[in-house]
Amino acid sequence: MTTTKKLILFQTDAGWPGLVLRIMLGVAMFPHGAQKLFGWFGGHGLSATIAMFADNMHIPAPLTILVVLGESLGAVGLVFGLLTRVAAFGILSSMVGAAALVTWPNGFFMNWFGKQAGEGIEYHLLAIAISVALLIGGGGRWSVDRLIASARRKTR
Repeated sequence: MTTTKKLILFQTDAGWPGLVLRIMLGVAMFPHGAQKLFGWFGGHGLSATIAMFADNMHIPAPLTILVVLGESLGAVGLVFGLLTRVAAFGILSSMVGAAALVTWPNGFFMNWFGKQAGEGIEYHLLAIAISVALLIGGGGRWSVDRLIASARRKTR
């Protein structure tokens, strides 16, 4: 296996877009993960989240735990640019699932005026698009991934 193939997970450029996208997505997603994991920000914690996902959406506990880890640890990983592509994939998966299982029936728009049955898919589409951009481009400037890739190149 060539060095380039080994580094693809960490490979990124020094551009600003990756930095801006990963920090904003991480900051936006962390409270959702913290609600599910710790019960912060008005959430109910891990046990209640597992029960709610099982009861309301018939999602098994192991899959629920992956969602919670993607939204919490994945968000932290994005902020630091650590395993950016893995974290972006976790959030991408969570957002596709949420859009398909929860918000799709409510249409496109967020429920700004409380007149819908729930939130629409627009937030999820933005998070999906940002996740795809990070999967393609990596974490960008000031990411731990960039430091790892740079250090590996120097040792070869």
